[in-house]
Amino acid sequence: MVFSRLFFIYIFLPVCLVCYAAARGVKQKNTVLIIFSLLFYAWGEPVYIFLMLATAAVNYLAGLIIGKYQGRLGDTIATSAAVIYDLLMLGVFKYSGFIAENINTFFSSSIPVPDIKLPIGISFYTFQTISYIIDCHWEKVRPQKSFKNFLLFLTLFPQLVAGPIVRYSTIEKEINSRTISLRDISCGLNRVALGLAKKVLLANQLSIIVDSALGNIGGSTVLGAWYGAIAYGLQIYFDFSGYSDIAIGLGRVFGFHFDENFKHPFMCKDITEFWQRWHISLSTFFRDYVLYVPIFGKRRKYGGLFLVWLCTGIWHGANWNFILWGIYYGLFVFAEMKIGKKNMKKIPVVLRHIYSKFVIIIGFAIFYFEDLGKLGTFFRTAFGFGKNGFIAMQDKISFINNIYLLAAAVICCFPIISFIRKNTDRHFITKAVTSSAAAVASAFLLVITSIMLVDATTNPFLYFRF
Repeated sequence: MVFSRLFFIYIFLPVCLVCYAAARGVKQKNTVLIIFSLLFYAWGEPVYIFLMLATAAVNYLAGLIIGKYQGRLGDTIATSAAVIYDLLMLGVFKYSGFIAENINTFFSSSIPVPDIKLPIGISFYTFQTISYIIDCHWEKVRPQKSFKNFLLFLTLFPQLVAGPIVRYSTIEKEINSRTISLRDISCGLNRVALGLAKKVLLANQLSIIVDSALGNIGGSTVLGAWYGAIAYGLQIYFDFSGYSDIAIGLGRVFGFHFDENFKHPFMCKDITEFWQRWHISLSTFFRDYVLYVPIFGKRRKYGGLFLVWLCTGIWHGANWNFILWGIYYGLFVFAEMKIGKKNMKKIPVVLRHIYSKFVIIIGFAIFYFEDLGKLGTFFRTAFGFGKNGFIAMQDKISFINNIYLLAAAVICCFPIISFIRKNTDRHFITKAVTSSAAAVASAFLLVITSIMLVDATTNPFLYFRF
């Protein structure tokens, strides 16, 4: 099931909210959420729901064993077994075909290439279970003794299929004890409306530009290639941050407070800062669980850095462009580490912004082209070695026709809402006016997005495929 469908907005979610409100006590409310979460997942993945349930059972039992044998051999065995199981399931369903294809290519073999459909959300819920197991092993959290509560943590539908990667420690206390105020409901629903608007009004419209400019990169011009890459960067930002907004908003409606996943990443002044603002739940996962992994028996600063970025690339997909994309960003983060924070700050801010945006745009192009041949064509075209010149009439027409869309997208990259809240929350009257205006604006956005979705056949979020 997809958030950006009228069925979810006007049938599934309202029914869920009514049942949730009617349930007495947190235990019954948790039961309602589990039922609707399993239904939400089974709607699109009726078979793979059993895989998710098996993953839940394995990690739940491993957590109990870790708690029983804390600091002893049983703890280590259970931790290792659970992590290996999680990574093995992810590897089989996401990477087996890629591995087989490359073995056949490099060794001229004829291994059958498995054609396995990728279970939706497996990359996200696998990392949730891994973080839970390792945190139990490190004694950062206590193992959950109730399978029902653990299943709620893993399957909670707002964040189930495309994140953010919610750690058990974030919602541990709220599973059994949470309160919901009118402000929670109001802020949550406003956030949902904002996320839907990002997806439907911005990301979906930007995708038309991207398909036109990058879909036939061989026929593109220099400016057309850059135009398409910039539009794709904006598209994927509003698509994924929109999903995260909906997830965080829905979580708050049900009494859960998920961590932020995006903090206006295009305001960054360097690449390190970009990744402190972009897909925060993923970057912090790798920072906390991979960066300090011993390499050849020791913790190696730069070795750990490149391992993190190699894993970041691989996590995004079973294709060489994602691996190149991860290494690409790893090199720039490495370079900035060698230069040092103090020296980076000595560089004029304007130059730092130009540098970071140039690197980010190229990064989105690498991310877009899974066909390395087309990626090569993009680079030749973007840097003036293509065959179609600098600019074409279709580029001008597209830009003029989409000038308001592009302007709105750029403006929405800035923390406008945060700025308004910061300057109006100081006084009761201005706070009340702002809250009322936010409710009206959210209702207006919901109406507009609903109208836009009437004729839409499908609106998958880009990160569903990861």
